[in-house]
Amino acid sequence: MCARMISGDSFGPPTDVEKIMLDSVKATGPISFSTFMQLSLGHPTHGYYMKPEHAVFGTQGDFITSPEISQMFGEVLKQLPAARGKLKSIHLVESSATMRALQEGKLRKASQEGNFQIMWHDAIEEIEPEEDVFTMLVAHEFFDALPVNVIERTQQGWNEVLIAPSSDPSIRYTMPSSDSSQNLDSPPKLHDTPSRWTRVLSPTPTASSTLLGLASPRFFSLPVGTRLEVSRASMNQARGIGKLINTKGGGCALVVDYGADRAFGDSLRAFKKHKIVDIFCSPGECDITTNVDFALLKESMADLVSTHGPISQRNFLTCMGIEIRAAALMRSASSLERKKAIEDGASRLIDPCGMGEQYKVLGAVAKGRDEIWPFAVTQDSAQQPI
Repeated sequence: MCARMISGDSFGPPTDVEKIMLDSVKATGPISFSTFMQLSLGHPTHGYYMKPEHAVFGTQGDFITSPEISQMFGEVLKQLPAARGKLKSIHLVESSATMRALQEGKLRKASQEGNFQIMWHDAIEEIEPEEDVFTMLVAHEFFDALPVNVIERTQQGWNEVLIAPSSDPSIRYTMPSSDSSQNLDSPPKLHDTPSRWTRVLSPTPTASSTLLGLASPRFFSLPVGTRLEVSRASMNQARGIGKLINTKGGGCALVVDYGADRAFGDSLRAFKKHKIVDIFCSPGECDITTNVDFALLKESMADLVSTHGPISQRNFLTCMGIEIRAAALMRSASSLERKKAIEDGASRLIDPCGMGEQYKVLGAVAKGRDEIWPFAVTQDSAQQPI
C-alpha cells in the first residue's frame, strides 16, 4: 500500500514527513494528531523547525511574531520590577539545532558584555530550580506549537480523532462528527488545498483519549459530539513552570500566546508564507499551531503557583505604558519614515481587530500574592467559560 500510494496517488510527491506517516499507518494504523505535529515540526531531520533552509520568522518566513514588529514589546517587559536585577543566566528551551545557532549568534555579544551564561534545554523540566535565585520566565508563542490530541465525545466516552490516508480503502474507521454546532468553535477559514490525508474516528476510546477526557473537570459534562484539542505536553510544561517559580528564591512567569481561557475544538491550522493553508498541506514544510487553552495551563500549575489572567495583549501592553514609550520614541525619531514605523508597530501590537485581542497574556507568581499589576485592574474577553 505504502509504495503504491507514494508513487501513484493524485496529490503529487509526498514530503519526507509524509513518507514516514505512510509507513507508520501501514504498520500500526491511523496516527494521532500529536504524532502528526511531532513529526511535522520536530522530526530530527525533516521537521519544519529543524531544517536550516526554512526562513521561519520575519517577512521572508511563514509568520511574524510580536517582538519582530516593534522593539517596544521587549522594552515593555524590561519595565517589570523583576527584570531590573542582576542577570545570572539565561535558559532557552529550544529543541532545534538550527534555532539554537541563530539564538547563540544573537545573544553572544550581550552575554559577553553582561557576563551571564546562556544554556539550552529541550524542555522546561530540564531546567534545575535554584532555591536562592529569582526566576523570571517568558513563554512567547511556545505553547501553541506543542502537540495536541484531538478527542470527540461519543456514546462510548471520549474517542480519538486520528489521521489516515484519504485514498486508502483499507481504512474502515468512521468519520468524525460533522455537526459543527456541537464543537466549541468553528474551523478557521482555509485556502482550498487537496490533501492525501483525512480525519477518522477511533472505533473505541483509546488510552490517550480516555485520559485526556479526564484532564479537566470542565470536560466532564460536555455533550456527545463535542470535540476537544487537548495537549498533554502543555500540561507538563505548565507544571514545569510552576516548579521553577515555587522555590525559596521565588519567581514569576508570563505566557503570551493566542488562545483564550477555554478549550478549543477545531483551531489547528498550518501557515505557509503568511497564509493559513490546509492543516495537511505539505507536512514538514509548514508551521502548525493551535489555540492555547489557558484554563488548562492554570489548572495544571494551580497547586504550585498563583495565576493571573489571561488578559489581552492590548490591555497588557497599554497598562504597561506602550503608548507613552511610543510617543517618546517618535519624538526622537530621526526621520518621518522612522516615526511612522514606530507608530505603525505600536498600533499593530495593540490592534483590537488583530494581535491586540488575538494574543493573551497569563501571569504566574509564587503563592501569596493576591494583586499583580496589570492583571489586578484588567478584566476582558479573555475570561470565557468553556
